[in-house]
Amino acid sequence: MANKTLGVYLHIPFCLSKCPYCDFCSIPDADKRTKSRYLSALLKNMTQLSPQAEGYLVDSVFIGGGTPTTLPPQDLKKLIDTLYRAYYVTEDAEFTVEVNPATVTKKYAELLVAWGVNRVSIGLQSADDGELNALGRIHTVRDFEESYRILRDAGVENINLDLMYGIPTQTTESFLNTLKYAVSLGPEHISAYGLQLEPGTPFFENRDSLALPGEDAEYSMYCYAEEYLRENGYEHYEISNYAKPGKRCRHNMKYWNSEPYLGFGAAAHSDFGGCRYGYVSDIRAYTDAVESGGQDGRIYAEREIHTPASTETEYVMLRFRLREGVDKKIYEALFGRSFDSKYAQRLEPFEAGGFVKNDEDSCRLTTDGMYVSNTILSSILDF
Repeated sequence: MANKTLGVYLHIPFCLSKCPYCDFCSIPDADKRTKSRYLSALLKNMTQLSPQAEGYLVDSVFIGGGTPTTLPPQDLKKLIDTLYRAYYVTEDAEFTVEVNPATVTKKYAELLVAWGVNRVSIGLQSADDGELNALGRIHTVRDFEESYRILRDAGVENINLDLMYGIPTQTTESFLNTLKYAVSLGPEHISAYGLQLEPGTPFFENRDSLALPGEDAEYSMYCYAEEYLRENGYEHYEISNYAKPGKRCRHNMKYWNSEPYLGFGAAAHSDFGGCRYGYVSDIRAYTDAVESGGQDGRIYAEREIHTPASTETEYVMLRFRLREGVDKKIYEALFGRSFDSKYAQRLEPFEAGGFVKNDEDSCRLTTDGMYVSNTILSSILDF
């Protein structure tokens, strides 16, 4: 039996409305023809590449978006059926679907479980209706709670909640209340992200008029999450992710451990066969490229063959996202030199400032270091 494993990501770019801070590949209110053509292209893309995955066992699946559950159940079932026909999905695979509150009915939730979905990620963001409104979210806390109850009743035993800090009108006190609310529900996993003002979004264009918390308040929120979630049994295992014991997101761990994965759909990324690549984020361009055979390069937004240098840089960058950091013995076995011979001097100022712990066995970011990880990585890595 083959022992090589693979993660698979499917991107569904459709949603009920576009949040003003969102720069993901997603469109609201897509017409029926756009959805039909896109789904046909996605199915074709999955099938075309399946021979390349011969000998791999798919042990993690993630269907994200957008909001996958805005699709009619029969359309999502087609995707899942095609996945199982084209790839060897293990019986114990982690199978995640993203949902937003009020997009899952009792019947839909039961169907997801019947189709093999065993993990659901819900975008709560805040437990304050005023903050949800400031974010442009269309659900209320009551909507979320009803969706959470429906999923639990349907038999979903592994749930992630997405939370956000640094959002308009938010205070450290209200964020702590959101944390308390989230923990009271007992989800197995919590993701807490700082709001990013991305160019091209309404939030970025109107950034001067947003009632955003100050830098000190946002840092306090990050520290609150670290402390409160740890006290309540959640391991802070990655910059933005917290899990109960044994409930780390196996699919995302593939990214951070530089393990192979295939992504299908507009803007989806893959790391497979010695190559990292991403598809175009324009939905029509992606659909056209797949329909034409996808062999002329138009489907790619980026494509890079791994080199020893790029592999090493990416390995360090991704491992520094994890609490464990870089294991020096593994690093030396992979790259033929000691970690400290390249990085010790570069890391000295950050170690002195309490942002990095560099000892005999490993090098890792502290909690404060995780908060400013982009600054540290841009200073030490060879991009």
